Amino acid sequence: MQIRKKIFILAETVLAVMVIILALIMIGDNRGESLGRVSVIVRNPDDNRWSAFKHGLKMAAQDYNIDLMVVSTGDMQKAEDERRIMEHEIKKGADALIVEPLPRVGTNEMLEELSGKTPIMLIGQGMSESGKTEKFPVTEPKQYKMGEVLANEILKDNNRDMTGKTIGVVSETTDSESAAQRIEGLRTFLEASGGKVKWSVSGDFGEVDDDFLGEQPQVDIIAAMDDNSMTMVGKSMSENDFPKAQVYGIGNSSEAIYYLDSDVAECLVVPDEFNLGYQSLTEVAECLKHSSHQLKSQEISYQTIRAGELFSKKNQQILFTVSQ
Repeated sequence: MQIRKKIFILAETVLAVMVIILALIMIGDNRGESLGRVSVIVRNPDDNRWSAFKHGLKMAAQDYNIDLMVVSTGDMQKAEDERRIMEHEIKKGADALIVEPLPRVGTNEMLEELSGKTPIMLIGQGMSESGKTEKFPVTEPKQYKMGEVLANEILKDNNRDMTGKTIGVVSETTDSESAAQRIEGLRTFLEASGGKVKWSVSGDFGEVDDDFLGEQPQVDIIAAMDDNSMTMVGKSMSENDFPKAQVYGIGNSSEAIYYLDSDVAECLVVPDEFNLGYQSLTEVAECLKHSSHQLKSQEISYQTIRAGELFSKKNQQILFTVSQ
């Protein structure tokens, strides 16, 4: 019996050592040569709205062994600024770029020129008013559908009859294809049900007074079409004495979630920004692994959240990524 026991212990020890060796080999493989260097260029990358996006990027960078650089850009306003940053990153050795394109005339031509030298994945939105995006790969949700979904939530709360109801639309820009598609999806369904868009405003809301809504005619419903617009509307509604209006928005930051939780907003459509980062970098990784691979557009999901179900089990994952 003693001999059998010793043999059993010896076998267990050998097995344990083999497991440790295998684990060390796997760790060594994961620490092998980097697949490449990818630079990410977005406006105001330290803004809270990019938290989930950057978390997704980091997870993909770990999974695919990529050197990731989120470039400090500040608030880019001109296509020339974006071009200068992109060219600088390429000169520094970036093997690929992930870029939030500025909705400005000339961006199309600039991307067409630079993408011939370095793979470029766009994120979040399509091209400017000067062109379409079909020839540029982009990772984004279905923009028109998100506008339609937001309209449907408004219709639910108004017995699907918008007769006599007035709507104000707030958007950071109307120049980008994504913004235009969201607004078109919203207006098509609300106006078909009898609603009337009384006003539509756009701009850099970081540069305007908090009471900018007070300058607009009173409406029954306010629709904020992006995260910056949603947070600005939420701030204006909570800090100023405006006539009460129902607020609905598209947003993904903790600030946007806060205004939902504090009953300023009725509903949020939340794009999956974690997968915006993860899927865009994963597709770029495939391009770096296989030189023949052509970058393809990627579609991310979104979900609808209401205040009463904010902390339900189905929303825990998206709340977790927003808080990263």
